Amino acid sequence: MIDRDGFRPNVGIILSNDERRLFWGRRIGQNAWQFPQGGINTDETPAQAMYRELEEEVGLEPHQVTILGATQGWLRYHLPKRFIRRHCGPTCIGQKQVWFLLRVDCQEEAFCLDKTDKPEFDAWRWVRYWQPLHEVVYFKRRVYELALEELAPLLYPEGIPERSEALPRAAGFLRQRHR
Repeated sequence: MIDRDGFRPNVGIILSNDERRLFWGRRIGQNAWQFPQGGINTDETPAQAMYRELEEEVGLEPHQVTILGATQGWLRYHLPKRFIRRHCGPTCIGQKQVWFLLRVDCQEEAFCLDKTDKPEFDAWRWVRYWQPLHEVVYFKRRVYELALEELAPLLYPEGIPERSEALPRAAGFLRQRHR
């Protein structure tokens, strides 16, 4: 479903663990990292789409997370011209997203990246709060920044952590999908 302005309705999912680190997924077969996200079907609310995408992309069910909050309205990004398909159906020029911040209430062993026939991610890791701004594809960066800024007080009520201009790579190991 593409709206009259050419944007596809979508949800973005920011998962946080007890240490307030964020789930960061590597797109299958690529060296591209992002948060889980996906389209909203015509018969779904944003929350319903979020739970469906969460299960499809990360393997988690509603009872394994707690919603901490969501952005107030749509955050939009435009696709670069080379990614716009003009010869099929309504032209999609970008996505409009509602972002959800979730707390993970289960063990990491519950994560399953290959729950569907077409997995989105083949690996994942926990990263510091602002690190995604340094690694996400350039055309999504501003939406990530807006979502993280709006949702930060929910995870950091005592004060939002400072941003570092040069964040080192996250320590720890990469978690690969199961097969």
